[in-house]
Formats: sequence, C-alpha cells, structure tokens
Amino acid sequence: MRPEVQTFVADGPLSDWGASEEEIDRRERQLTAISRPVTSEEAAALATCFGPDDCYGVAWTLVHLIETDPGAVPQLKDPGPEAGDWAQVLWSRWGGEHPAA
Repeated sequence: MRPEVQTFVADGPLSDWGASEEEIDRRERQLTAISRPVTSEEAAALATCFGPDDCYGVAWTLVHLIETDPGAVPQLKDPGPEAGDWAQVLWSRWGGEHPAA
C-alpha cells in the first residue's frame, strides 16, 4: 500500500460537520495526494474511513477515489445494517443488494 494511502487511513474516519475548516482542508489534501487508480487493497482500506456524514463533500471525494479501483472491490462483504450510511452508499454503488427493511 502506498504511503499516501497509509497516511489517510492512519488518520481514521472522516470528521463530521463539526470539524474545523483546517481539518477538512487537510483531509481533502490527503485525498488529492493519492494518485489514481487505487489498488483493490487500497480501496478496501480507504472504505473504512467514512465518517458519520459527508464531511462537507469530502466523503464523495473518497467514494470517487475508491471507485477508481479497476476491480470495484468485489471481495468486500455486505457492511450490514450497523454500518454507516456511506458504507451502504458504496456497497450499493458496487452492485450490492439489501433486503427491504
């Protein structure tokens, strides 16, 4: 795994809407430092970094980065009902299906 990805993942999940402008800018810079495409291993690691909301759009940047993996990370399992909304968004975009609630 490339150092840029390791750095982003090591900083943990994205903050929520209460994050400072500096924190949001820092995480955005970290994401833009990761060249595309990402590997399946990197995509799987990045998929663990979603926070509770869209972090002022940074979560969408993360989704789009993960989706540059040519393999579309099919080996990831259904995140389950306890997972956050962003894990569900990503799973659905990968073609996962969920039973009706």
